[in-house]
Amino acid sequence: MALPKGKKVYFASDNHLGAPTRKDSLPREKKFVAWLDSIKDDAAAIFLMGDLFDFWFEYKTVVPKGFTRTLGKLAELSDMGIPITYFVGNHDLWMNGYFEEELNIPVYHKPQQYLINDTSFFIGHGDGLGPHDKGFKRMKKVFTNPLAKWFFKWLHPDLGVRLGQHLSVNNKIISGEADAKFLGEDKEWLILYAKRKLEQQHYDHFIFGHRHLPMEIKLNEKSTYTNLGDWISYFTYAVFDGEKLSLEKLEN
Repeated sequence: MALPKGKKVYFASDNHLGAPTRKDSLPREKKFVAWLDSIKDDAAAIFLMGDLFDFWFEYKTVVPKGFTRTLGKLAELSDMGIPITYFVGNHDLWMNGYFEEELNIPVYHKPQQYLINDTSFFIGHGDGLGPHDKGFKRMKKVFTNPLAKWFFKWLHPDLGVRLGQHLSVNNKIISGEADAKFLGEDKEWLILYAKRKLEQQHYDHFIFGHRHLPMEIKLNEKSTYTNLGDWISYFTYAVFDGEKLSLEKLEN
């Protein structure tokens, strides 16, 4: 991807809309929608890096109620021709065609690599990567099991969505409550994962979400790991202007 002059690429993650309730998350949703509107004139592309919703499950003809402002704004930007890419997180990994069909937004379930203005990026949500996160890795195998998904979809949406929302908020493995503390560079599993990837191939930037902690860590002289933080406590996002990647905070 070659950026036109004056255009930028934006990255954001971990809004968890709907947590702890839709009413409580509405002010955060309005901030996010206003931010999307503010970047539409200079955005060459937008990468949403997962957990936009605190719980999301797509039945054949039903999706969770709410989030109309966000979905409407994404549809508007997509219709304007701004490429938007979505990476599922551990709270919305049951996406199954709605974003692609209704919003023209491609959805990825695994990290991807990109070349933007001759700068290489390796990006994804970040869940289940690296040598740790073992509890979630085991749980993810259950969540992504075709038989488990088949059984869940036969729950009435009123029951299934309520159950999913309850688990998302109250289960510490799913909620990521333990992820909000910096472990140190030698124990941060996404840093360890990025360093292992660098043994195989060079990337200028690794960008992940999931940890809910905004951080920029130099991996070596030429590579950097960036975590996007979240839109719960920090309201942070990353911007690439064609030459430099910066981690920025939404101004109130």
